[in-house]
Amino acid sequence: MSSSSKVCFFYETRPFKLTQRSQLKSFIETLFRKEGRSLDSLNYIFCTDKKLLEINRQYLQHDFYTDIISFDLSADKAVTGEIYISIDRVKENARNLGVTFRSELHRVIFHGALHLCGYRDKKKEEIAEMRRREDYWLKKYFS
Repeated sequence: MSSSSKVCFFYETRPFKLTQRSQLKSFIETLFRKEGRSLDSLNYIFCTDKKLLEINRQYLQHDFYTDIISFDLSADKAVTGEIYISIDRVKENARNLGVTFRSELHRVIFHGALHLCGYRDKKKEEIAEMRRREDYWLKKYFS
């Protein structure tokens, strides 16, 4: 298995498509390596608010919109996961935060990977650490 096939992107949202996919896949694999985690496989599924709300209700019993839901499906030490990202939410968050869609999308992509590396974001300190790691990886990716 070539290393580029550990990360896959799926699109339920048309006409959205990621650019520079090979570079991003490789970078995500590097993120896992540098965070000290072995990556088996990771699927990103880009979808709508409606789809992510259904997933949030069905699997997490949450009745609200969110930009991302990460599922850790690992059976052993190597990470296997699925990350669902609402393109609708990312667009709205980018507008509200005054950042580019591309920047916010990558923040969310890295956020999901960081969750699977063990970072949490429930408590104030955890949120601050998650933001620091997101900023670190965003800076690395865009430099």
